[in-house]
Amino acid sequence: MSEARRREGGRHAASLARPYAWTAGRTRPAVDLPVEALVETTAEGRTAPYSPTNPLAVVTQLCLHQRSVAEIAAHLSVPLGVARVLIGDLLSTRQVSVRDTLTEDTSWDERNDLLERVLSGLRAL
Repeated sequence: MSEARRREGGRHAASLARPYAWTAGRTRPAVDLPVEALVETTAEGRTAPYSPTNPLAVVTQLCLHQRSVAEIAAHLSVPLGVARVLIGDLLSTRQVSVRDTLTEDTSWDERNDLLERVLSGLRAL
């Protein structure tokens, strides 16, 4: 293996390890969060201090407008498991809320919009 390829692999491994450091290695959230679940920042989350280096604060900023779990993962460039853990942590402190995505009363247009948003988020991963 060439030296350049080894350095590239090391850089890739380091970039993957970093998001897991944000969750202390946790890959499973305390709550079940489907990829299409819609997350929105609550009043508590809006008043929490913001730091661009704090992934929890970044999620609260991303979710000022509803976003799916898949979209959040894509925006953060992290695996879904990491995004779910971060969202779960924010749920436990009531800084975000999660809305059920589909109910029996959901219209076709709402279902279609949700599917398009989820697919867009997954493509960005």
